[in-house]
Amino acid sequence: QVQLVESGGGLVQAGGSLRLSCAASGRTFSSYAMGWFRQAPGKEREFVAAIRWSGNSVYYVDSVKGRFTISRDNAKNTVYLQMNSLKPEDTAVYYCAAQPQLYFSPNYYTPTTWGSWGQGTQVTVSS
Repeated sequence: QVQLVESGGGLVQAGGSLRLSCAASGRTFSSYAMGWFRQAPGKEREFVAAIRWSGNSVYYVDSVKGRFTISRDNAKNTVYLQMNSLKPEDTAVYYCAAQPQLYFSPNYYTPTTWGSWGQGTQVTVSS
């Protein structure tokens, strides 16, 4: 498993931008698929985006397509989530997740298919 630490959350006005980072420990980061999930109060954890080990394949939930971009820097053991045109409904705790690429599931949008999680970072979008 890898250890994951998110950063970059905060308070932003609607229409603004934030970039989340997730730093991973370990020498095998490049062999992991990485994902971002979010959880708003009283709601279930929701898939946001995922990226395969090479960065060549990315996946998004429909509600963030065209506004969010996931990327990774394997040399820095870091995955990013650039969030633009933020909306109040994007308010949530954002979690980074990792899964060995070998076991990357077709059901990647389901939290239980990911093996490692960070502690989360709060994103609040004011209207």
